[in-house]
This record gives sequence, C-alpha cells and structure tokens, in this order.
Amino acid sequence: MKRQAKIEIWVGAFVLMSLAALVMIAFQVSNFSSWKERPSYEVSALFDNIGGLKVRAPVKMSGVVIGRVTSITVDPKSFKAKVAMKIDQNYNELSVDSSASILTSGLLGDQYVGIDIGGEEDYLENGSEIEITQSALVLEDLISQFLVKFSEGGDK
Repeated sequence: MKRQAKIEIWVGAFVLMSLAALVMIAFQVSNFSSWKERPSYEVSALFDNIGGLKVRAPVKMSGVVIGRVTSITVDPKSFKAKVAMKIDQNYNELSVDSSASILTSGLLGDQYVGIDIGGEEDYLENGSEIEITQSALVLEDLISQFLVKFSEGGDK
C-alpha cells in the first residue's frame, strides 16, 4: 500500500507540473505579456484602413519585434483608424519622420505594424504621433479591382 501511494503522489506531481507548463506555453503563444512589463513609451498613428490588424499585434522594425499595438479606435476629427502602440524603451531613438505601414506576414498571415526609420535628428517621445503612414492592402479590394479591369478589357 505504501508503494502504491508513493507512485500516486509522483504521478499527481507530474500532472500538476505538466499543467503548469501548458499554461505557461499558452501565455507565451498568445502574446500575453502583461506579467513581464518592460519600460516603454506610447506612440500613435492614423490609418485610412487597418484591414485585419488586432490589439496586441506586433510592431516590427527590420523584422524585429519592438513593441505591441495597445488599442485601435476611430479618431473623432479625421474619422481614420487611430492605432496606439507601445514601443520598448530600448528603441527610443526612432526619428520623428519615421513611417508606419500595416503589413502582412506571408500571403494570408496575421497583420502587424512595420516601422521604417527616417533621417531626422529629433526622436519620437511618449505621446508622439507618426505622421507618415501606409494603410493595409486588402486582398478583397485587389481582387475586385482585377475583376473590374479584366471585365473592361474583355469587351474591346
């Protein structure tokens, strides 16, 4: 009976450790990182169309994740999509004339914000707005434009 109880305790401990590891992996995969908050500053940008961009989408520079999208709202003055982003403090030397684009990972992958560095000597600060933006390319719009052009070309 003692040996059986010992085996059951070890199996229970193994199951608990496995569940804890699965929860930790789930948090890492889902980009849930509020429990490891790093120093950052917030910037925003206005876009005509954000496509399928989501909150917690990565902000990348040269393919390296430098921050996350924190909120997406509609600007009441311009009626454009306002995307707020938190950028890691390690990347605090982004020039004021940097540009932001909404890009797609692969052909049909998730969307993210790509930052291209400008040449100014002044840097973005907490609360700054990125002026130069490029909206998302929406696949449905491209297909409809192709179909319209194709149908116009077939009549001639």
